[in-house]
Amino acid sequence: MGNTEKKPLSTKAIEAMKPGDKDKADTGENRGLRLACGTTGVKTFFYRYKSPLTDKILQVKIGHFPNISLAQARAELQALKQIRNEGRCPSSEQKAEKQQKQQSALEKQQTVFTVRDLVELYLTQRIEDRKGKDGKIIQGARKVGGQYAARKTLYNDAVAKLGHRAAIDVTRKDVIDLIIGVIERGANVLAGSLLRELSAAYEFALGLGKIDENFANPALLAKSSLQQAKVKLTSNQGKRVLSDKELSQFLYWLPNSAYSKEIKDIMILTLLTGCRTGEICGLVSNDIDFNKGTIHLRGTKMGTERHVQLPLQAIQFLKALQSGTGNHLFICKATNRPVAQKSLTGYTWRLRKSGRMLDIPPWTPHDLRRTVRTGLARLGCPSEVAEAVLGHSRKGIEGTYDLYRYEAECKVWLQKWADYLDTLTEQK
Repeated sequence: MGNTEKKPLSTKAIEAMKPGDKDKADTGENRGLRLACGTTGVKTFFYRYKSPLTDKILQVKIGHFPNISLAQARAELQALKQIRNEGRCPSSEQKAEKQQKQQSALEKQQTVFTVRDLVELYLTQRIEDRKGKDGKIIQGARKVGGQYAARKTLYNDAVAKLGHRAAIDVTRKDVIDLIIGVIERGANVLAGSLLRELSAAYEFALGLGKIDENFANPALLAKSSLQQAKVKLTSNQGKRVLSDKELSQFLYWLPNSAYSKEIKDIMILTLLTGCRTGEICGLVSNDIDFNKGTIHLRGTKMGTERHVQLPLQAIQFLKALQSGTGNHLFICKATNRPVAQKSLTGYTWRLRKSGRMLDIPPWTPHDLRRTVRTGLARLGCPSEVAEAVLGHSRKGIEGTYDLYRYEAECKVWLQKWADYLDTLTEQK
């Protein structure tokens, strides 16, 4: 008979293996070491043995060739054999070790107090309404509008950028970079609000012992640095007014601009009525009286109700926009909520950054309202009427005793202004 003794594994033989070849086995003191070549050509060392616990044939993966050399695989084999010789099962221990690592990783993940956790703690336990143990509602620190604004402010930037980070790993520089990013969008006021809210969230967590008391609030540190650098976190006093030429260009450009239809319509109504963009954003169909030609603003910045007198152009424009009874006129498709006033500024910033903005000096949506006021003055509108158009309250003795609203005069002058706008579109 010929010599049938098996040859030990060799690196050359391993390299020659191809997908579909039978497993190769080592010999002698390395008996139990095997090598398989998968269908994709990946070659894997494993130890095949009989379990001292169950007497079943099991195998344990050692590693892939050539990441692990033949010599390294043989060394690992001897370590696994020693475990078996001690009456233990390498496969069972390997599975137990893997499960322990997974459990440890899960526990570690669950115990990390992230920025998202910090924000949620602050919002749900401090800012927003919540249920007490007795089931009764505990009022939050803010009214409903303020609760929504705080959540949106923190989630849109802080959670979006830092939410996955451990709260204690966030540094002064992280917060400064976050705030500068908001400022670069042209939203200085929002940047200030974000910094205040994030700082308050850290202070709340510190007060509840969620963070070590010796931890330095990175938002407070960032605030100090930004103040030293004289970074402005408040709005600049607006002085921008569109000239007649710029207004003519704007009216020609707006319909085909990259703004959403809702934002385009809000801007047109702002120019036709002189209303604040926020007042237009929240407009509900029930607040429009086409017979009287008015819009009833129930909640204004000044805290009083007022009726906005509509020129014919605005009436026709609103009739074309009419939706179901009681519905908001301007709904954001992404959120299915009324268009937020802040989105107008954000959208304007994005268009300017992407090079899709009208080629005139920088302007903001609120500048349109200032343009209306200045335009009325140019047309000869009395100051008290122009102020009434904008809904400004009068101060001093006059504001106390003269309660006339100039509604008839507002209608006359807004009609003159709307007619004047028509002449500007005709020029183009």
